[in-house]
Amino acid sequence: MIKHLPALLIVIPLLAAIITPIIGRIHWVLSWYAVTITTFISFIISFSLLQTVLVQGRISYWMGGWEPPYGIEYAIDPLNVYVMIIVSFMAFAGAIYSKNNINVEIDEARKPFFYSVYLLFVTGLMGMVVTGDIFNIYVFLEITSLSGYALIAIGKKRQAIVASYNYLIMGTVGATFFLLGIGYLYLMTGTLNIADLAARLPEFYQTKAIFTAFTFIVLGLCIKLAVFPLHFWLPNAYAYAPSTVSAVMAATGAKVAAYALIRVMFTLFNPEFYAHTPFNIPNILLIFAVAAILVGSIMALAQTDVKKMLAYSSIGQIGYIVLGISLMNVTGMIGSLIHLLNHALMKGALFFAVGAVVYKTGLSSIDNLRGLGKKMPWTMAAFTIAALSMTGVPLTVGFVSKWYLAVASIESGMWWLVPIILISSLLTAIYFWRILDNVWLKPTPGEESLEHGHDHHQQAPVKSNDAPLSMLIPTFTVAVLCIVFGIFAYAPVSLAEKAALILLK
Repeated sequence: MIKHLPALLIVIPLLAAIITPIIGRIHWVLSWYAVTITTFISFIISFSLLQTVLVQGRISYWMGGWEPPYGIEYAIDPLNVYVMIIVSFMAFAGAIYSKNNINVEIDEARKPFFYSVYLLFVTGLMGMVVTGDIFNIYVFLEITSLSGYALIAIGKKRQAIVASYNYLIMGTVGATFFLLGIGYLYLMTGTLNIADLAARLPEFYQTKAIFTAFTFIVLGLCIKLAVFPLHFWLPNAYAYAPSTVSAVMAATGAKVAAYALIRVMFTLFNPEFYAHTPFNIPNILLIFAVAAILVGSIMALAQTDVKKMLAYSSIGQIGYIVLGISLMNVTGMIGSLIHLLNHALMKGALFFAVGAVVYKTGLSSIDNLRGLGKKMPWTMAAFTIAALSMTGVPLTVGFVSKWYLAVASIESGMWWLVPIILISSLLTAIYFWRILDNVWLKPTPGEESLEHGHDHHQQAPVKSNDAPLSMLIPTFTVAVLCIVFGIFAYAPVSLAEKAALILLK
């Protein structure tokens, strides 16, 4: 059984996705149990594979016993096992969180269907990460995308359907570019296995076909990743989707697209390739990354809805990941990989906290959060921790990412990137302070009217009315991890360093 774990990582959630709506007909809560158990098993398998990789090195699993490159290979190394753990943990946290949250945001009849599609989404993400075959990445990318469109549209908000449709259009364009690129690669090399492609491609580096293939693949993945200026589908998709979906998509979807981009740029192709390209690819990515960091932060500053603000903030944070990739050095790659984990934790905690507010109040406008620190102290404490981490306060995960990226910028001789990171952090502090000020320092609208009245003694104390435990536990756990991995950064950094050294060898 142990040797089949790479296959079980895909088979278990896929089978559970088929079973979930059937048992959900008895009662939707059975679907919730099925999803929670399945995502927990995925997390345990990911951890088991991490231990195996650390002890034995790269794992190559042959589907059906067919030897690659003729058969499909599942290849596991420090890079994808790291991403696997992020995806499975956040999917598990999202599953627990969803039990109460979907009561408010999804119709009763749709709940079993929601959980089935949720598992398909997780299956697609895990498949993209585990496969060693580039066409398989496309297949799993489509499974992820199709289930993603459904998850966004499944909520009660009418705007969610339009957001899902926009994502569908952009996602289809991205997938088409990706598939065209794969076609060119196959035409030139006659193989789809990533390791085999990496060995055969160098002799074709100077051909236009391979440069075209690379351009199409990277462009397709940048659309999926929502790299500025290809980000237009993301703000509404995150803002109008059910809160569970917003949290899990923000924490996992973009991370897996970033993983695929890293895999293509550094495993499929090697640094020698970039010397032959007509354009300086790393510099183009660097320009997009810097634009994303600044524009994402400025747009977040202009928002009045918390979910919209967090969505634009994600565009800036994706910029940080791309910045680390574009620097093409080990420190930058460590910063980029660390930010995959750190942003998943920070943004997961923030969307979970906002979902808890929507659950209790039905509101997500920044002005409506006034005085919530007294009413929902635990939820707002988790939000505050994640907000401080996003700003990059020392002893939080956000500081670790920014430190590595700043050091990498100086190592590359691009010291001018450090002020950009600082300006972005300052803008982040400003837009989060608007919320924290409302939450902790301003009275609730009811209290305000009493304060202006004459009788101060009759003012009733605000009762704590926090979210249910099934929502609080995952929210607070993820928020606390923002501090734990900020103080004890060695564990994720050491794994990211192993992956970075392999990628840039």
